[in-house]
Amino acid sequence: ELTDPSKAHELFSPEGLNGDAFSTDTFWGSATKYFNTVCLPQCMVPSANSTDSRTYTYSPPPDSDYAIHWKTLLSAPESDPSVSKIRAVMADAFTFVALPFSVCPYNAAMCVPVPGLELKDLGASTDYCSFGMANEVKDALGHAAAGVFETLGVASFKSAASESFGKWVGDFQASIDTFILVALISFAMGLIFLVLLRFFIGCCVWLSILFTIVMFFAGGFFFYVLSGQCEGAGLLDSGRQTAVAIAVAGQTVVTDVVQRREGEAESLTGRGEDYRGRQSYTRSGKRCLMWDTQKVMPEYSSQNYEALVSARNFCRNPYNATDLHKAKTIWCITPDPGVPWEECTPIGIVQPECVHGYEITGQHMRDALRYSSYVVWALGGLWLLVILCFINRIRLAIALNKVAAVFVAAHPTVLLVPVFQAIVAILWCTLWFYGASFLLSQVPDNYTPKGAYATYAEAYGTESPCSTFEYGDHCTAIPGACIDKWPSGGVWRDPDCDIQGNTTKCWRCSQPRYTMDWRFGVSFFVFLWNNAFNVALGQTLIAMAVGLWFFSANKSGMPVVLRAVRTVLRYHIGTVAFGSFIVALVEFIRYLMKYFEKQAQMRKNRCVVVLLKAVQCCLWCFEKCLKFLNKNAYIQTALMGTNFCTSARNAFALILRNVLRFGTVAVLGNAIRMIGFLCIMSSTGVVGYILMREMHPDISPFMPVLLFLMMAYVVSKLYMNVFGLAVDTCLQCFLAVEEMGLCSECVPGCLKNFASSVGRKSSETPRSSG
Repeated sequence: ELTDPSKAHELFSPEGLNGDAFSTDTFWGSATKYFNTVCLPQCMVPSANSTDSRTYTYSPPPDSDYAIHWKTLLSAPESDPSVSKIRAVMADAFTFVALPFSVCPYNAAMCVPVPGLELKDLGASTDYCSFGMANEVKDALGHAAAGVFETLGVASFKSAASESFGKWVGDFQASIDTFILVALISFAMGLIFLVLLRFFIGCCVWLSILFTIVMFFAGGFFFYVLSGQCEGAGLLDSGRQTAVAIAVAGQTVVTDVVQRREGEAESLTGRGEDYRGRQSYTRSGKRCLMWDTQKVMPEYSSQNYEALVSARNFCRNPYNATDLHKAKTIWCITPDPGVPWEECTPIGIVQPECVHGYEITGQHMRDALRYSSYVVWALGGLWLLVILCFINRIRLAIALNKVAAVFVAAHPTVLLVPVFQAIVAILWCTLWFYGASFLLSQVPDNYTPKGAYATYAEAYGTESPCSTFEYGDHCTAIPGACIDKWPSGGVWRDPDCDIQGNTTKCWRCSQPRYTMDWRFGVSFFVFLWNNAFNVALGQTLIAMAVGLWFFSANKSGMPVVLRAVRTVLRYHIGTVAFGSFIVALVEFIRYLMKYFEKQAQMRKNRCVVVLLKAVQCCLWCFEKCLKFLNKNAYIQTALMGTNFCTSARNAFALILRNVLRFGTVAVLGNAIRMIGFLCIMSSTGVVGYILMREMHPDISPFMPVLLFLMMAYVVSKLYMNVFGLAVDTCLQCFLAVEEMGLCSECVPGCLKNFASSVGRKSSETPRSSG
């Protein structure tokens, strides 16, 4: 069936000798495991029986279980008739025709076509071939069964072929005009957002703060309701009943206080026949009707039931001893035609006891939910108290964001600074990647061992079966001889095994595609330093431009960006270089710890890996703090003209003196930047989708709109980074006015009130002291 093409249909038949293997879904669903992937000039290849075809005779690998028996049979004397027949079968049945070398330029073992299969294109947009059933196989099995096998096999190959990527690229190329138009619209959306931000930022901030307070109390209410939810009752119904109980209790207390009236007893025992309280609402919040004037159930009146005497519209449980039907608790008649009557809960009882059990059966879990609600409410109250204490600082932060929005909208040329940074970064990274690729590719010939190994575990090593923080003798892992360092190579099985005595060694090491040495380390540090220098230079330029604009009397006609470029390039390059050097040094040490961590992983040293991860976490936090301090030091340099060390010291002292203001501005700034990202990206995505439908209705909008959103993210990042740095600079400018009395008449209009209040305080101080 394997060597005779005329019997190919029997190979795939369940009744054939190989039917248990080739007719199963498992085999065809794992086609990439059992077939070799090779490169061919075309999918339609000539028959393997052509004149220049090759042959391949199978022999088991030396490390297989039956290799020694195969070798014994081949070396046995031919005088034994049974051996000669077996050897004939081994020679004939295990010799296959392979494709010519001109068609399949690989070892003959990789070029043996399976009888009954034909190659065909996997898809018009891919360069992959898959297999299909030959016509004689389809005739023998039936087209339906053959189609099932084809589908399973093709699906297995399709998982490795990106057939839609080419179509996506084609869609983008066809809609490039829309992409350019949407890019321009995205920049316009950013400017519109900054203009609108000046007028609506206050409303957005206060609404956001109110939303957070409401969410705190709503979260606590949710936990509280869940802790007392009765079995079978809906969560919304339970929440409504709890809210009604709280509202009625609060209303009653306020009414009693205003009217100076003592509250009546709300005690209830048994069915509530002794209840004489003033509850006039049902559990769902419906207002009760007067007992003596209601027409829904006229038999329930004070004339028939003593409990309803002077009951007005209060909940009661009226019944006589001879009544067949008696309510379980107090109730009243409602004006809702759909609910003529409903049970009540005494005032002050927020969550009545559930007679039939609770939705959450565990008492400890219900207590935990109740206490969690108290904690959430306490946090909400604390948050409200913080907001009240920080209300002036919040107003100042809002004003600073307005000033920053006015600056960016008035001087949009400042957006060219990060654009120029991006261009320089791209050119520098391209050049560095080219040089780094050369350094990384210099893999020494003796980087991995040259010998062979008997087992895969000996060459590759073993993995620990334990979790990260589980230790013990059973967690021991052994490093492999081929991957005992990082970057590591691979392990491959050589068909030409080394045989040393009774040991067969078939596993060998493959070289990694790259490696790292001290030369790459030097190059990488230069890469980090240049990137940090690029970022620091942009921060200093923007801070200088904002400072010049902030303290200028004519805020509309001054070319602040060009003047900032001249000043920074002439006087402050050394400050920028020194500050970026410190950042690059810390980053390099953190990456060096990552390199050591990878080495420890290769050596299977889990303890050192955990330790190095902790060190990297600490370095990451230190790096973030250092970058924050450096940014404020560059602002100090732009405003005061001092060197880096002096600016860093002054910035640190300024942050300590105004830590609450810096914290408020940082939190509020992050929230506003997030809103900016959402607004610019969402508006760009919607406009881009509409334009795609209008300009290219025949193209699927999925990939173009995804690219529109990615482009909008870059644009919003551009705007928000400049805007955020402008806010930080405006804060330091205001603090300079406040602490040093610098040009208070130049303060932008949004900060006039704050600057005037500072001026009044400073003018009152000498008089009070005198």
